[in-house]
Amino acid sequence: MPDFRSIKTEVDASYLYAQLAAHEEDKAVASIFEQMSAIEKGHAEAFLKKMNIPAEQMPAPSFRARALNRIGKLFGYDYVLGILMDTEKTLSTSLLSVKKKNNMPLTGTENNHVKILSNIISNSGISGSTIARFETRHRSVGGNALRAAVLGGNDGLVSNFSLVMGVAGATQGQEGVLLSGLAGLLAGALSMALGEWISVKSSQELYENQMEIEMEELQTSPENEMKELELIYKAKGIPDEQARDMASQLLKDPEHAHALLVREELGINAEELKGSAFEAALYSFFLFAVGAIIPVFPFMFLSGTQAILLSAGASAAGLFIIGAAITLFTGKSIWYSGLRQVIFGLAAAAITFGIGKMIGVTLAG
Repeated sequence: MPDFRSIKTEVDASYLYAQLAAHEEDKAVASIFEQMSAIEKGHAEAFLKKMNIPAEQMPAPSFRARALNRIGKLFGYDYVLGILMDTEKTLSTSLLSVKKKNNMPLTGTENNHVKILSNIISNSGISGSTIARFETRHRSVGGNALRAAVLGGNDGLVSNFSLVMGVAGATQGQEGVLLSGLAGLLAGALSMALGEWISVKSSQELYENQMEIEMEELQTSPENEMKELELIYKAKGIPDEQARDMASQLLKDPEHAHALLVREELGINAEELKGSAFEAALYSFFLFAVGAIIPVFPFMFLSGTQAILLSAGASAAGLFIIGAAITLFTGKSIWYSGLRQVIFGLAAAAITFGIGKMIGVTLAG
């Protein structure tokens, strides 16, 4: 029997899909979201019925769902879709894991939440261009960008907090702490930015090379590429003769044939190659710096024990906020996730403070 958390999950999903539908300009895609909202609401109602709970006691959307909706209003609802899709994949994986662990039979419906969008699309008479646009947005939306923002800030805060506390332990919070903190901020942010630039640029170059090779194959050996297209269609359940005809027709338009082969055979989303490596580097630099400035800020105005305590307090608050933000992806309790983040961050800082203290005593002796 489902627990009350299952009902809340379905209620949140229904609410968020309804918000996606309300803010979607494309009527065909909005219709998909509306159907998804209705399906999730139906699941919640079914769970209530199994638990003998009156339908009037349907819980309201959680704080997490309302927070995601506010994020959607501020940054665009692609962020919400990305997180929602990730959540459904996680739930599907967890369900499969539980069934396997308890030797329960698999029914094939365990990942229906993941499949449901594609099922609705295929039965809604939506045009191919709309499907392509939807799939592009679905794969490249901001669940990952938002997660990167949270984790980038966390990296900056934890690493610089530990560095600052280490130097403060060695110097009693006096000279050198501010300089070390600012140097750590700059060095870490530059390292993160350079790493992001290299990552994005190398991925783009690799994918572009693979796409060029695929185009060369299409031009020099169209019969083999037609066979690949035919196999792709067959893998989607299309009958042999129809798959052959579709592949033959598509091959008459090399650009579309190339786009399909790139997407299906190579697994490359061409839209993602349009991103700027320089912008990604700046984004990474800024996110790291935002977290890293928190433990340094008190030392700009104070010194000694007072600055150390204020830095620790500000960093603890920042860690809690980051932990709470992580619950947007995990669905865990804000208090549990926030306090866990604080404990781990303070533990890391305490270790470096202790090491710095020992080094300071050794040097002084």
